[in-house]
Amino acid sequence: MVNRRRKDRKIDRLHELRDLSHQGGGQAKIDSQHKRGKLTARERIHLFLDEGSFEELDSFVTQDIQNIEDSGNQILGDAVITGFGTVNGETVFVYSQDFTVFGGSLSEAVAQKICKIMDLALQNGCPVVGLIDSGGARIQEGVSSLAGYGDIFLRNTMASGVIPQISVILGPAAGGATYSPALTDFIFMVSGVGQMYITGPDVIKAVTGEQVTHEDLGGAASHSSISGVSHFRFDSEEECLKQVRRLLTFIPSNNMEEPVIRETSDELEEPDTELERIVPEDPNQPYDVMDVIGRLIDQGDFMEIHHSWAKNIVVGFAKIAGQSVGIVGQQPEHLAGSLDIDASVKAARFIRFCDSFNIPLLTLIDVPGFMPGTAQEYGGIIRHGAKLIYAYAEATVPKISVLLRKAYGGAYIVMSSKMLGGDINYAWPTGEIAVMGAEGAVNIIHGKEIKSAQDPEKLKSERIEQYRQKLMNPYVAASKGLIDAVIDPSETRIKIISALKMLSNKRDSLPIKKHGSIPL
Repeated sequence: MVNRRRKDRKIDRLHELRDLSHQGGGQAKIDSQHKRGKLTARERIHLFLDEGSFEELDSFVTQDIQNIEDSGNQILGDAVITGFGTVNGETVFVYSQDFTVFGGSLSEAVAQKICKIMDLALQNGCPVVGLIDSGGARIQEGVSSLAGYGDIFLRNTMASGVIPQISVILGPAAGGATYSPALTDFIFMVSGVGQMYITGPDVIKAVTGEQVTHEDLGGAASHSSISGVSHFRFDSEEECLKQVRRLLTFIPSNNMEEPVIRETSDELEEPDTELERIVPEDPNQPYDVMDVIGRLIDQGDFMEIHHSWAKNIVVGFAKIAGQSVGIVGQQPEHLAGSLDIDASVKAARFIRFCDSFNIPLLTLIDVPGFMPGTAQEYGGIIRHGAKLIYAYAEATVPKISVLLRKAYGGAYIVMSSKMLGGDINYAWPTGEIAVMGAEGAVNIIHGKEIKSAQDPEKLKSERIEQYRQKLMNPYVAASKGLIDAVIDPSETRIKIISALKMLSNKRDSLPIKKHGSIPL
């Protein structure tokens, strides 16, 4: 009986300590978090994971783990909640920084908890999701907290390309704290809540005299549309976490797995005559490539990445006949779909992610060339454009492309061309492949002849038409095997599905090397 009472007391003590750890920084701090319009770290986890699936680890860790019973001001679990659960039935590891505990600051104990989760995720081949809400390194710990960041950065780098890493910015991430999210694959931010910057407004004002608000400097709007640091921006935490769950449905759990092929009733085998009406025959007339994408994918469900940044190119995930694909396509509505620095970097990074995780690539091409101008040249368009070449050439996943309208100059080569290892390259009859547009080419080739003609405009029009007919139609490239087939636009989805099935067992490898030297 005595032993029974002793056992009951120990179990009661367990529940008491567990309840204590769940209180974080206390009710007053929790109320303060809610007044800011923010959820608590624990609420975020339960909202993100499948209901009832969360298994917490290290809930009793403190700055001094030997003195749980006499913790005093120490808070059980410190400033982060860690563990694992499921999203859509698949195991995911998660850590959620707790702003109610010392402002979510990173202590040595917090860093150890995060590193343990990252190690487990890597060992078990599962995604890791970080819910970020932290004031940065804990100043009171000095170099120990800085070393903790270094330990996390190392694991971010080691896990890159092995397991998906996702960061969700749900509060501040300042100074060194920004670099762990920057090393991950995707960054989500909530407008008015999430902020990222290396140096805050006060430091900027003191050093440079420049005045800027926290939101303008590092808010979701700035990073999703200007810097390109953030891949996604949403208006609420609930919607943001819902979209993280959605993203995970398109990608495998690790680099050894293939993306899950979902059963679908949307294996449309009927020609779609609407496609040919979307793309104007005039190569200078804009259209929305999203209208094309929507008719090629299952249920029109496209998860666009970097929607507000580098709008002249579109990248994102979709399913075609139930299979995940990464889609890259020019957007003629913005800068005529030309490739500039930001578009090159945006597409290159996306392509490398897809290649790391065995996701086939579909490229929709309508590109007039690289963006001209001193701003682009001085900004390093040569170096940044080379990243896109490198990404396509290095990718060993199935690569399918469709030339919708035009592909001129070096931009033709860059966009998943046969020379860069494209597996299946289709073209619509409207496709034009040339060193440059017809008018520019005619001005160079026939400039003197046109100037001396009795009717220069008539002769110029004739030469342009001759150039188009002789050198720019897709059959020229098809005759050399650079285009595998010229297809009826209405058959595009059917052809893509057929190519994906044919390439499902593709095996390719790169020369043995430590790693390449991408032009960073």
